[in-house]
Parts: sequence; C-alpha cells; structure tokens
Amino acid sequence: MNIGIFTDTYSPQISGVATSILTMETELRKRGHNVYIFTTTDPYANRESEEGRVFRLPSIPFIFFPERRIAIAGMNKFIRLVGELNLDIIHTHTEFSLGLLGKKIAKKYSIPSIHTYHTMYEDYLHYIAKGKILKPKMVRKMTRSFCDSYDALIAPTEKVRHHLEECGIRKRMYTIPTGTNIQSFGQASSEGIEALRRELGIKKQDDVILSLGRVAHEKNIDAIIQAMPAILEEKPNVKLVVVGDGPVRKELEELVEKLALSSAVIFTGAVEWCDVGLYYQLGNLFVSASTSETQGLTYLEAMASRIPVVAKEDESIAEILVDKETGFVFQTDDEIAETVILALQNKTLASEVAVHALKQVHHYSSDQFGKNIEETYLEVYNIYYSKQNKKRLNMQSTLIKSKMASQVFSLTSNTHVRKGRSSHRD
Repeated sequence: MNIGIFTDTYSPQISGVATSILTMETELRKRGHNVYIFTTTDPYANRESEEGRVFRLPSIPFIFFPERRIAIAGMNKFIRLVGELNLDIIHTHTEFSLGLLGKKIAKKYSIPSIHTYHTMYEDYLHYIAKGKILKPKMVRKMTRSFCDSYDALIAPTEKVRHHLEECGIRKRMYTIPTGTNIQSFGQASSEGIEALRRELGIKKQDDVILSLGRVAHEKNIDAIIQAMPAILEEKPNVKLVVVGDGPVRKELEELVEKLALSSAVIFTGAVEWCDVGLYYQLGNLFVSASTSETQGLTYLEAMASRIPVVAKEDESIAEILVDKETGFVFQTDDEIAETVILALQNKTLASEVAVHALKQVHHYSSDQFGKNIEETYLEVYNIYYSKQNKKRLNMQSTLIKSKMASQVFSLTSNTHVRKGRSSHRD
C-alpha cells in the first residue's frame, strides 16, 4: 500500500506521538509498504536521510506548546504532491494543521482516512488562558466535530476509546496500543551505566528513582518531588533523576531549592533518543504520578528495560500494571513515598515484579503493533471501496431505472398522441 501519515510531531522531536509514528513507519516499511510522512519543518531534522519519504511544510512554534510546531504555508504544494503519490490510505495524528490538511486531501482525492487520537485535551486546558476560555464541554464538541468525517478512528487504549464514546462519537473504532521495540531497551553495558553515574554525581551506594518524559504540569512531577523528604527519611541514599525538559522545569527546580533537596534531585534536561535506554538502566525504579497519559509509552519502555514501575492508578495503564505483580500502583499522591519505600526495601519483590513486567511487555511489541495497524488499514480500505462500489451500483441502478421510466413515459405519451389524432379524423 501507499500510506500517507500526516503529523505535526515527528522525529527528531521527542514525544510519545513522535515515537509512536516512528515505530509505525518502521514496522510498515518492514512489511513492504511505501510510507510517506507529511509533517512540519524542524531545525534539527536530517533532510538528507529523509529525502523522498518525509515532506516538511514551513512551520512556526505552536503558541500554547512552543516545543511543538504548526504548519503555516505550502499546503497547495502538498495537495498536488499527494495527487502524484497515488495514496491508498491517509492516517492523521494531529487535530491541528497537518491533521486538517490530511482530511482535506482525503476528501479531495476520495482516499479512505483514519485518525489516531493521541491527546486527552481536557488535561491540557490550563495552557490556554489558564482554562478560562475553553471548557471541557467545548473540547468534547470540537473533538466530535473533528473526528466525525473519518472512516475510522484508532484509540491507543480503552481509556481513550471510552473518552471518544463519551464525546458522542459513533465511528468505526479500533483500540491499538503503540508497540515498543523491546530490543532497543535491552541491558546496557555496566561500564556505560557507571560512566553515566559518575557524570551525574551519583555514588555507587545510591538508589536511583527515575522520572522520564516531558517536564510539564500535567505530568505531576511536583508530587514526586514533594514525596522526596519522606523517602529520604527512610532511604537517605536515594536520588531522583528527572530526565527531559519542558515548560515547568524552572518551577520544579525552585521547588527543589525550597525543600532543600538540591543534593537529592538531578535535572538532566533533554537527552538524545539514542541515549534514553541508558538512562532507564540507570534507575532502580521508574516513577510516574501522571494521570494524563493516553497510553504511557514510558511505562512500557521502563518495563522493557527491566526496572520496576511505580505509577498512579489510571485506566490507561490498567491492562499493563497490576499492583505487586507487574508494577507498584498507588492511588493518591500521598501514597507515593510509601510505595517507593516499599519497592526499594523489598528487593526480591521488586525483582519478581520486573521479571513479570518484561513478560507482559512482549504483548506490546513493535512487530505486533505493525501487524495490527496493517490489518486495520486493509479492513478500512476494503470497507471504503466496498461502499464506493455499492454507491456506484446504486447510482447505475437508479440511472437505468430512470432511463427505463423515461422510455415508458415516452411510449405512453406517443400512444396518447396517436389516439388523439385518430379520434380527430373520425
């Protein structure tokens, strides 16, 4: 198949959406498909390696998420380009610039279209005038309006599917979790881990709890920092390593100073994607207090890296994290310290949890992800053209019936005329 993927977020940007698309693209190419990426410009993109497969529109930083970009020009050029590529299916991954363009092109060229809903926008309203303009009800209405024109929707988890259904969306829907390339998170060399510990000033006897991802309000990293004094009372040699960058990093650094935790909390900033696996190996535990995830790829990556996950209870992780079996799950922020201490003090239990988690994560492999996406494309494609053919047949049938009716009417009219003339002659 010729597949067009439309997204505002793509490599080298680091995010769950970018990772999902890169994994999908790789797996679909392995299966023999032609995949074309339509996205925004990025100052760090390697244009040479992208030639012929990635097409970028001029873009600017998005006002509400400056680290993300939206397209501002070149759309007509893309419309012509897609006409030449003969796409079989269009798959959008954003509700903004490239998503709108993908919808427009699908309609123009009568191409079946699918949309993956990645972001629960109701968790992000604080970015827009501190939630004073857009309300949840308005967001649900906008979501329904955007999604209604697609032939099918993909939800990464049941949590997202339920949200879309609550928005009143009744389209064909598939629940397809993003897969993880398990091999890329295999055991790193002990030398590499030790070198990283030295670089960060972490001693051999220190336990490391790791937070990795976008440093933003909705990730609730401040709750983990607030739990650190209680953790340190029981485990004085614990270090919290916050890997990533984002809009609240400065605010969190100020909180660390205020709580006199500067010697126990380390901010690394953004790291190269190729180094992410090494940072996971650095940790004794991976900790998250977020409930804004649509899937939580970082949990799967940590599980693949063989480190136990401590996470806040949420529908998005209900299928992958079972308390004290495949992870450690807490319900409220007040329970973070207690749960972390339990995991650190019970090394045998933590080790067993990590083993069970690794087995669990194999159900979410990148290979399975590619297979699920491929099957979905084929099904949607076949349904779309089956409907198109049915419409064509109905139109042909209507046309034939119309012609037959016209002929019958014509014959009837001629008969009436002949009868009238005959009567006149009499």
